[in-house]
Amino acid sequence: MSSEESVPAEAVAEVTRDIAEVPAVEVITSSAVHLMSAAAVKCGLAEDGPDGAGSDLKDLDEARKLITALAGFVTGAATVIGDHHARPLRDGLRSLQLAFREASEFPDAPGEGPGEKFTGPVR
Repeated sequence: MSSEESVPAEAVAEVTRDIAEVPAVEVITSSAVHLMSAAAVKCGLAEDGPDGAGSDLKDLDEARKLITALAGFVTGAATVIGDHHARPLRDGLRSLQLAFREASEFPDAPGEGPGEKFTGPVR
């Protein structure tokens, strides 16, 4: 085995050790925050930048998918991460669901919005 072939294996082993040291609740919350950030951008909530308005990035079809995935993820994880960690995730999810409803030209009926099959109707 050449040294070129062993570098990727060593890198993988290092990343694996790093991941093993991170508590599960941190991995879960970090993953939820990534989903939230992506959903916020797709709801048109990105900040304006030098390349244009953040609202130009709005894509409600993509936002619906991300919010639904987030709802299932947060709902499923809430029982194992505890209320202390789950509450801010649920609050962020609810805010995204309301932002989606507001951004929609034709809002979904209560209980039919993204993720509401997991969370119940959002008002």
